[in-house]
Amino acid sequence: MLNRQSLFAAIDAQIADARAAGGGFAVMVVRVSGLRDIALRFGCESGERAADSAGALLAASLRPADAVYRCGDESFVVILPGLRSQNHALLAATRLVRTFEQPLNRHSAPWRGRPIMGVAFYPEHGGDPDRLWRHAELAVDEAARRGEACAFYEPRDVPAEIVYQDLREAIETSRLRAYFQPVWALRERRIVGVESLARWTDALQGDILPSQFVPFAEQSDLIASLTRWSINATLRHAAALSSLPGFAFAINLSPRVFLAPGLTEQILDALQIWGLPPTAIVVEVTETAFVNDLALTVRVLRRLREHGMRIAIDDFGTGYSSIAYLARFPATELKIDKSLIGGIVNDARTRKLVRAIVRLAHHMDLNATAEGIEDQATLDLLLDMDCDFGQGYHLGAPEAAADLVAKLAPAAASAALARQAQGRSA
Repeated sequence: MLNRQSLFAAIDAQIADARAAGGGFAVMVVRVSGLRDIALRFGCESGERAADSAGALLAASLRPADAVYRCGDESFVVILPGLRSQNHALLAATRLVRTFEQPLNRHSAPWRGRPIMGVAFYPEHGGDPDRLWRHAELAVDEAARRGEACAFYEPRDVPAEIVYQDLREAIETSRLRAYFQPVWALRERRIVGVESLARWTDALQGDILPSQFVPFAEQSDLIASLTRWSINATLRHAAALSSLPGFAFAINLSPRVFLAPGLTEQILDALQIWGLPPTAIVVEVTETAFVNDLALTVRVLRRLREHGMRIAIDDFGTGYSSIAYLARFPATELKIDKSLIGGIVNDARTRKLVRAIVRLAHHMDLNATAEGIEDQATLDLLLDMDCDFGQGYHLGAPEAAADLVAKLAPAAASAALARQAQGRSA
């Protein structure tokens, strides 16, 4: 199997040729799904023969000038000289897909492999071997995610290069920002709460998605600090709306924080500092919170519930065991994932599934919240399903917490005056 140093040397040589000729070329990563299965089912020798067969099929379907290198159990890298357009790369990809319609190991253990391809172009997508290879790998990841045979590298595919020290300083110096997205009571057509979201703008990289820096924090020791910041930043803004009756603030908790002691006390202390009751908090957890230590997580959630906080299962409908967990811990609501909500208008089966989830929630004495409501047609269907709460861009996009608090401040002031008048009359 070719090592990376040899592969990079070949790409480097092609870069030199392209510079001399004033042209370009493409680097294609090809993953042949099924090769590992052959080795596991029929033995390593059959797996090696299948890999050799896959490499031969690749070489046979491409031009004589193209070079194929095996770089892993199921991975190959192809250097395509003179290829500079997506249309030409698509022609090569189409030939590869057709070639792999014939089985591997035809004479011993016939097995079909399916090629998935990612393409990066020189010089548009990188000027050195490492960058071109990484960008082609990102493209093949995107193709696999989409369920497509081939994808081309796009700059947006590059994950932010998060530096531990930068994120730690952003948390410690409160350079993160709290954003609130409105949560509506659908039948009453009014805002009854918000979901708190963290935002980070790095000085060099600009806006970094929570889907990037939150997992980074989880994999390092920063998740505890990020959770502490999120709780206090949320409640600091929430204090200005404390007079709104029944208004709730949802805080997402990472599965990792349930393994650390003192989470309940941390939230209760913050509530006391900011003068808010526990009933103002909705703790949002995904079912992955139960993977590491189910018993411990359930104990923590029950303690939070005993103090009056609500518990929501976030992203419900995307996991494999969500229903089984309903009997195990004290949830008060299900948040139906936006991937399901987005399909209810055009897909009858998805519509039936969401209706069934709403009914299940109500049968379990839980509220149902729909995430990702993007248009009126979706909202109308959810109202017909008797869904309790909803959020999404059609109802209100996330915005800086201070801005949303300012919009709701008049209603909070009116509620405070009404409460004072009621107290005097009593």
